[in-house]
Amino acid sequence: QVQLVESGGGLVQAGGSLRLFCAASGHTFSTYSMGWFRQAPGKDREFVAGITWTGDITRYTDSVKGRFTISRDNAESTVSLQMNSLKPEDTAVYYCARGHPYTRVIERDAAEYDYWGQGTQVTVSS
Repeated sequence: QVQLVESGGGLVQAGGSLRLFCAASGHTFSTYSMGWFRQAPGKDREFVAGITWTGDITRYTDSVKGRFTISRDNAESTVSLQMNSLKPEDTAVYYCARGHPYTRVIERDAAEYDYWGQGTQVTVSS
């Protein structure tokens, strides 16, 4: 079955960096778009970044543009999120999710993603 497992979260000071990883299995990873979402306490889950199956199109929410970079390695079935210049407002549980196959459109709506990882906590202290 499809599995997504995130890793790389932790506690970091403001201005620091973290790299999140999502390892996928149980499906043809290379044919699906992938996304990263996050959910802070008391808030809705929000789109952070997405990447097409080919890896040549990416999309970011405005608050992370210029600080976060999403990438994928289809040979290793992994997607990563490099997070630089972290701010306390980036604190949340981060989830990776599987989007649609063979699409060049990156969806921001969580309802368009069918499989999710268990999440990894990112805490940024001020």
